[in-house]
Amino acid sequence: MEGAGHRGRWIKKAPIGTLLLLMCMFIPTLALLEPSEEPMCEPGEYTNDKGICCNKCSPGFKLVETCHALNERSNCTLCPDGQYTDQMNSSPTCRSCKSCKASKHEEEESPCERDRNAICRCEEGFYKSVIDSETFQCLRCKQCRKDEKLKQSCSSEKNTVCECTDKYHRVKGKCEPCKNCTAECKHLCASPSTHNTKAPEVVHKYLINIIAGVVVAAGVLVVVVALITHMVTKRSTQKKLLNPPCPPSDISSDSCEQVLINRNELSENLKVKAVPQSPVNEQDLSNLPDCVPLEVKIPAVPELIYMVLDLVPVLQVKQLVRALGVKDTEIEQAEMDHRSCREAHYQMLRVWAERGSQAGIGGRGKTQPWPLLQELLDELRKMHLGRAAEELETKYGIQ
Repeated sequence: MEGAGHRGRWIKKAPIGTLLLLMCMFIPTLALLEPSEEPMCEPGEYTNDKGICCNKCSPGFKLVETCHALNERSNCTLCPDGQYTDQMNSSPTCRSCKSCKASKHEEEESPCERDRNAICRCEEGFYKSVIDSETFQCLRCKQCRKDEKLKQSCSSEKNTVCECTDKYHRVKGKCEPCKNCTAECKHLCASPSTHNTKAPEVVHKYLINIIAGVVVAAGVLVVVVALITHMVTKRSTQKKLLNPPCPPSDISSDSCEQVLINRNELSENLKVKAVPQSPVNEQDLSNLPDCVPLEVKIPAVPELIYMVLDLVPVLQVKQLVRALGVKDTEIEQAEMDHRSCREAHYQMLRVWAERGSQAGIGGRGKTQPWPLLQELLDELRKMHLGRAAEELETKYGIQ
């Protein structure tokens, strides 16, 4: 009896529970069917405070006044100078343009326009170290140490990459020599068979260098002999002209006297032609072509420049001329005028040397422009090119 009463009470309550369950299922559905109060705007539009879809302003413009009704357009105006917007917007203000700071080694790659911000890059000798998506700093390019060699040159985006030289391996960031063939550098130790295999290659390389040296020495010797022969022939010719053979005894004394007078006049004429009437300007001599006569004293600046080009690495020549005061515009002009990298570098150093001569640095009549050379030696040592500076000091006998 007790079980039957319980079953009756459950039957009476069942319809109420079913009704509540159905209500819970349909209420969210009804909410979704109700129309949204906020209208769905097209791409390139926004909803104003009155719930109306208005058009956004184009890049380079800012919002002055929103639209007030459908089919009306927003009132937009150009961003003022020094400001920009780079996307569709409904903002009443523009963003301030970025300025490239020379104090932080930045230079402008492209200027700021109304529809885009300025773009800055690092100047030469520095690379970009990214801080976040909009911020970076320019850091100085790394210089490879004496026990390292260049693997990848420094660029505006990446720092220099160095690797250890032969027979060295990196230990805690430093290159250490491989002495005991430990596990870390065992691959650098050559086996006897490998050494014997490479020996003929080394000998062959040395033979080529020796043969090349002999050929160069022979060429220089031929040039020196030709110059000496030319000078001896020229002096002999002048001597014959100045000292004609003695006249025969049957010629009268008046004729002999006339011959002596003519000889003296010829001697005076040759002396006048041999000695220049006015001193030669050193700057004019530097512009003479390759066919200048040997008796003209050519300044040693070209020789100095060629020696610098042989001693300084190609990748560091532009850094050197900048340190010597040559402007970027002069560097670019030299690169435009000369396709050959060596000729362009020669022109850059020549600009520096001529500027020093015009300023009175060189001095006329010296075999070497000492102040120019001293300035060059100082800058080479600042760039850690002490070996090149020592070669120049040895060449010109500087103690």
